[in-house]
Amino acid sequence: MIAKRSWGHKGMSSRTATIDRKAIQDGVLIVHKEAGWTSHDVVAKVRTLLKESKVGHAGTLDPSATGVLPVLIGRATRIAEYLIDWDKEYRAVLRLGETTDTQDATGQVLSKTDPSGVTAEALQETLTRFLGAQQQLPPMYSAVKVGGQPLYKAARAGKTIDRAERTITIHHLEIVAVHGQDVTLHVVCSKGTYVRTLCADIGQALGVGGHLYALERRRVGPLLIEHALTINQIADHLHAHTLESRAMSLDDILFELPTVVVNAEQARRVLHGSPISPVEVGQLPSSRYPVSVRLKNEAGQLLAIGTHDAVSLGAIKVRKVLSLSSH
Repeated sequence: MIAKRSWGHKGMSSRTATIDRKAIQDGVLIVHKEAGWTSHDVVAKVRTLLKESKVGHAGTLDPSATGVLPVLIGRATRIAEYLIDWDKEYRAVLRLGETTDTQDATGQVLSKTDPSGVTAEALQETLTRFLGAQQQLPPMYSAVKVGGQPLYKAARAGKTIDRAERTITIHHLEIVAVHGQDVTLHVVCSKGTYVRTLCADIGQALGVGGHLYALERRRVGPLLIEHALTINQIADHLHAHTLESRAMSLDDILFELPTVVVNAEQARRVLHGSPISPVEVGQLPSSRYPVSVRLKNEAGQLLAIGTHDAVSLGAIKVRKVLSLSSH
């Protein structure tokens, strides 16, 4: 078992007493997760610091992995579904010649093979075969649920469960460096991709086996590691009353959704979750399928997320109310 790391620095407990409880009411923090913590640990630490009950995350990172973890605060917890579809960027170290039962460095070594015969040409050719859309089998040591039970619980009991393959996409796969049996890779992939399974599959394709030795997530959609804060840095910003400037608003996070501006009467209906119609046609995206839109009042305040499609004849259904008032 990996020991939990102390997350507070000297004097943290006495300093937090002076923190403004409403430093962030609703927003997203880009957290730099450290090794040894689960994603849930990070959420618990942020919840304690902010004294905020509604805190969640989007896009789980394994305990041994580091890097970008979007942490959602307040009403931002209601928009997680719009973040999890984003693509992701990783720096991964593939260790050739060793397979493990977890497909990463935390597991038991199952086999060892001398990888010295793998040429640069063979490695590059193999990586090329893993580009694009493909089927990937989720690892047994994962949170994927089959029959309502996470696979990792069955794996810990020594069981192997039949599970369905998933369609994933590897957008970019590049060798950054090679040091002996360790190959550092730059990976850009779709949601749902298990990089440790990718590493294990590459090792198998090369005939020597392999596992994920180290992983850093450098980007989730537009959220970059350069803007990520460690837990200690979050505490420092809280003490300095500057954390709000480091949080992304709901409107910022939902930037990809088209905007529809509603008048005062429509705004009142939106805040009660009632559908609105008609809406000025020029504001509506043209699509046969339901399209999510941001509903804003005339002052530019984000009120809700709605859905619109071609058969609704200008009407918009309210899916999520995100504001308490229209003023």
